[in-house]
Amino acid sequence: MATAIVRRLHAAGFAAFWVGGCVRDFLLGRPAQDYDIATDARPEDVERIFPRTIPVGKKFGVIIVMEGEEQFQVATFRAEADYQDGRRPGVVTFANAEADAQRRDFTINGLFYDPDTQTIHDWVGGQADLAQRLIRTIGDPEERFAEDHLRLLRAIRFAARLDFQIAPETWQAVQQLASRISVISAERIRDELLKLFRPPHAARGLVLLRDSGLLIHVFPELAATITCEQSPDYHPEGSVFNHIQLMLEKLPAEASDSLAWSVLLHDIAKPVTAEKDPVTGSVHFYGHEKKGAEMAEIILERLRFPRRQIEEIVMCVRCHMQFKDVQQMRQATLRRLLLRPTFPLELDLHRLDCLGSSGNLQHYEFLQSARAALAEKPALIAPLVNGDDLIALGVKPGKEIGNWLQIIRDKQLQEELKTPAEARDWLSMNLRERVRAETRRRGEEET
Repeated sequence: MATAIVRRLHAAGFAAFWVGGCVRDFLLGRPAQDYDIATDARPEDVERIFPRTIPVGKKFGVIIVMEGEEQFQVATFRAEADYQDGRRPGVVTFANAEADAQRRDFTINGLFYDPDTQTIHDWVGGQADLAQRLIRTIGDPEERFAEDHLRLLRAIRFAARLDFQIAPETWQAVQQLASRISVISAERIRDELLKLFRPPHAARGLVLLRDSGLLIHVFPELAATITCEQSPDYHPEGSVFNHIQLMLEKLPAEASDSLAWSVLLHDIAKPVTAEKDPVTGSVHFYGHEKKGAEMAEIILERLRFPRRQIEEIVMCVRCHMQFKDVQQMRQATLRRLLLRPTFPLELDLHRLDCLGSSGNLQHYEFLQSARAALAEKPALIAPLVNGDDLIALGVKPGKEIGNWLQIIRDKQLQEELKTPAEARDWLSMNLRERVRAETRRRGEEET
C-alpha cells in the first residue's frame, strides 16, 4: 500500500519516497513499524490526489492518507530552523529532498527509498552507519540535540532496540546534555521509555540510560538503586539495580508493558527503606513493598500512565513479598491470592524476581500446581452468596454485610460450604444463634 501511494504521487508528477524508520528497517531486513512518505507535493496537492485524508499538521506540510483501515503520513519536503524550546522549530519552510534529509535526527533515519525504482538516496551517510551498526547524529550532535531534547532518549532507544553502538561524538554529546531532557513533557518521556523497556533490549536500555547520565533525570528513583546493595544470602547478584537488570534480561518476548514496569518498580523503595543490622551486617528493607506501592503510584502518575495500568502495577508492587509465604498459607488465603484479577501478572513478576536472584522457582512451581488444581474446582470461582442474599436473610445493610460475606467466602474457599443453599442455611443458623445469645445476655443483665 505504501508503494501504491508513492506511485500515485509519481503519476501526478511529483517526487516521492519512503523515509525514516521504514527505510532503515527495510535495509536491515526487519519488519517496518509504519511507513512515512516524503514528497515535493504540497499539502493541497496531496488532498487533491487522495480522496481520504486527515490534515493533522497541514501548516507543517503533514497529511495523513487513509487507505482502507491503514494510515500513512505523507509530508512535504521541508527545512526547519529557529528551535527555541528544545522541541519545536520556530520556522518551517518547504524545501527539496536533500534539505529534508538534513533536518532529521540520526543518519540511519535520514535515508530515502523509492520503492517504484528501488533506488536509495543517501545524503547523510546512513548506509555506512547501518553497515557499521552505529547511531550517529546528522551533522553536529549538540545542534541536533538542541533542536529536540527528546533525541537524547531516542539515541538510547535506537541503540538498545537495534543492538547498535552510539558513535563517540554523539555519545559524548548525550552525556554532556543529559540534563536537558528534564524540559521534555512527561508524556513524551513515557512513550520513549515504554519503547525502551521492551524485550529483548530492555536490560541494555537500562544500562545505557545509566551510563549516559539520563537515568537520574528521567527516573531518579530508579537511579537510586544503583548504589543500593543487598545481602548476598538472598541476592548474590549484588545491588538492586543489578537485580532489576537481570530480571529485564529474562523478560519473555511477549511480556506486556505492565510486566516490564512491575519489574522496574517492585523494589523501587529499597533505597529509602534500607537498614543495616549493626551486629550481622545484613541489610533489611522492612516494608519496602508498601512504601514501593506508594512510590510506584506517584511515578506512574507523573509519567501520565493510564489509571487502570497504574492500579495493576501498584498491586504487583504491593503484593510481591507475599509469594515467599505461599506454601504456609491457609487454603482460603492461598485461593484468594490465586483468584486476584492481577494474579497472572503477579506470578510472572515472581518468576522473574526468582530468576533475577537465587534462581529458586519452588514457590512458582507450587503456585502453578495450585492454580491448575483450583481450575478443576469451578464451583469455588464465584462467591456462593451476595449482599442481596444476606439482606433477604435479615442482615442489615452496612459493614456487617461485608464481614459476613468475607466469612462465608473463606469457608467456601476452605470447602466447608459448597453450595448457595449450604451458605444460606449456615448464615441463618448463625443469625438465630446470635439472637439467642443476645437474648441471654440481656436476661443476665436484668437479673
